Amino acid sequence: MIIPPPLHKGDKVALIASARSISKEDLQPAISLLKSWDLQPILGSSIGLQANQFAGSDEERAVDLQEQINDASIKAIWCAKGGYGSIRILDLVDFSMFKSQPKWLIGYSDVTAIHLHLQNLGIASLHAQMASAIETRSASTSEELKAVLFGEKHQIQYASRHPNQVNGEVKGVVIGGNLSVLYSAIGSHSMPSFKNKILFLEDLDEYLYHIDRMMQNLKRSGLIGQISGLIVGGMTAMNDNETPFGKTAEEIIFEVVKDLNIPVAFNFPAGHVETNLPLIFGKTAHLSVTSELVNLSY
Repeated sequence: MIIPPPLHKGDKVALIASARSISKEDLQPAISLLKSWDLQPILGSSIGLQANQFAGSDEERAVDLQEQINDASIKAIWCAKGGYGSIRILDLVDFSMFKSQPKWLIGYSDVTAIHLHLQNLGIASLHAQMASAIETRSASTSEELKAVLFGEKHQIQYASRHPNQVNGEVKGVVIGGNLSVLYSAIGSHSMPSFKNKILFLEDLDEYLYHIDRMMQNLKRSGLIGQISGLIVGGMTAMNDNETPFGKTAEEIIFEVVKDLNIPVAFNFPAGHVETNLPLIFGKTAHLSVTSELVNLSY
């Protein structure tokens, strides 16, 4: 697995829009934040473009990502906004330069499509808050992102408080991301191996029966049975039908994994939540789940 090197003061960080359109004005808080870290924000060519809901055409968004991958002076690529669209550009981009000049790719939610593709190629990436709306997240969201980017030791610890967690500990490479985006990649060449991995899942604004359908697919395809641990982040703003499904998103997930004899942690502070802490996808971590604490350390 290729782990990108840490950033140093003065390094350039490119901001790109791989999915929905976003203006330079909406990125001012992130630009100011990078400058406060003594980093140089570089706006990609996709920022400010618009083609319906997308930040320009698929080709325009792919060209921007390709330019930032190829540019040796760019030390990290920070995706600006999610929504939908990253999966549409994967086959238009040559990711091979990541291997000779690795750099952190940062984002979450829809960016899961890129994370999965990089995981399959053996390149670590950073599941963390987008550049947009970072000012609406907790202080620790940006503080921990800075710490990881600058190479500090990373650990996330919080009090256990979910009735369906499963105690245990395991070491493994962390993969995953947004459940809906992951589901859309099943069967494609972007899907990494699940064998002995610690899987992270989160989602937003989904119907509960959709969550069940996706989890049943992961179960019946044999993918979920290969993992060595499960971390569930925010399952935020879930929807239900007029006739209730009868289970929460967490209960739906637990029903699928409860007999796997692996550690399972819920309420992990990552995803569409106020505290969206970074996860290093593709890097080996130690997960410990006890009745008192959940701890993930790299």
